[in-house]
Amino acid sequence: MTLKLILKYLLSAGIVTLVSEMVKRSDRLGALLAALPFVSIITLLWVHYESAPDVRAQKTADHMYYIFWYVLPTLPMFLLFPAFQRWWGFYGALGASALLTLILFALLRTLAARFGLIL
Repeated sequence: MTLKLILKYLLSAGIVTLVSEMVKRSDRLGALLAALPFVSIITLLWVHYESAPDVRAQKTADHMYYIFWYVLPTLPMFLLFPAFQRWWGFYGALGASALLTLILFALLRTLAARFGLIL
């Protein structure tokens, strides 16, 4: 395993740990940190750093373009999870949220294709 890969793992684990520790202190601040696109920005930096100079701009632009579209079907999960949890408990809410998100992803792809977007 290369040093770069180990650094990626440590950075990713550090962000998740930071957010989960912050939630213990403040639900609102923890949610704010979780909502920030840390993973997207870090991934963007790695893609930029690791891509060949001649494809770097296109790779990073494509990455951000797809993130925009793929975020959309995840948004209802955040609103509905609390209700799902009241009805079905924590693990039921996780399952229902995952299923809802998969259905919305499929719907997004179908609708996007009708408008000529390939996702």
